[in-house]
Amino acid sequence: MKKDNVVQIKSYAFAIKIVRLHQYLCKEKKEYILSKQLLRSGTSIGANIEEAIGGQSKKDFYAKLSISYKEARETHYWIRLLKDTDYITDEESKDLLSDVDELLRIIGSIQKTIRNS
Repeated sequence: MKKDNVVQIKSYAFAIKIVRLHQYLCKEKKEYILSKQLLRSGTSIGANIEEAIGGQSKKDFYAKLSISYKEARETHYWIRLLKDTDYITDEESKDLLSDVDELLRIIGSIQKTIRNS
C-alpha cells in the first residue's frame, strides 16, 4: 500500500472496523441479517477503491470510485439502522459514522476533481 494514498488507507482501516463489528454482532447480539448487509457494503468501499486504483482508464477509475461512494452511503444507512434498533450504542455509531462521513467527503472530493479536469 502506498503510504500517501489517504483514501486507500482509511477505507482499509474502516473495513477492519466493520469486520470486527460484524463479528461482535453475530457473536454477542446473535444478529446476522443486518450485520451481513453492513459487512458487504462496508468492506466494498475499500475493495472498489482498490479496483479504481488499478483502473485501466480515467473512466474506469471514476466508475469504480462512484461505486465506492454508493457503498459508503449504504453503509451509513446500515450503521444508523443498527443504532436506532439498539444493536450498537450511540457512541459506537458516532465513531463509525464519523469515519464513513470522512470517506464520503474524500471520495466526493476526488470525484469532483475528476469531473472538473
